[in-house]
Amino acid sequence: MLGKIFKLKREQVAPVALGRGGCLSTDRIVVDGKPVGYMYRETPHNEQDSGWRFFAGDEDAGYMSDSQRHGVYDVNTIVNYDPDILPFLDAAVGSRLERAGGTFRLLGDNE
Repeated sequence: MLGKIFKLKREQVAPVALGRGGCLSTDRIVVDGKPVGYMYRETPHNEQDSGWRFFAGDEDAGYMSDSQRHGVYDVNTIVNYDPDILPFLDAAVGSRLERAGGTFRLLGDNE
């Protein structure tokens, strides 16, 4: 994460959703300041992992293949970038949500 200029400074991150573990987020959110457009929760890889993965929604395979363009963050940090995700953080493993028309909708298995 060296060399990245984050949209929020450390002192701007408030304790909103503490104790929820880590997550993956892309630079489109934490560097570019884009809102979360797509999020899903997979089975956590370890005790510190929440299972959440957050994307702006416009990242393609080429973007994601560059490991410098995403990283592991505390879920609290991502909530500070986009508070709209807060109501969904207790969703079950396997949940997938997409922002449509400014609000999140739960995606079914066939979408």
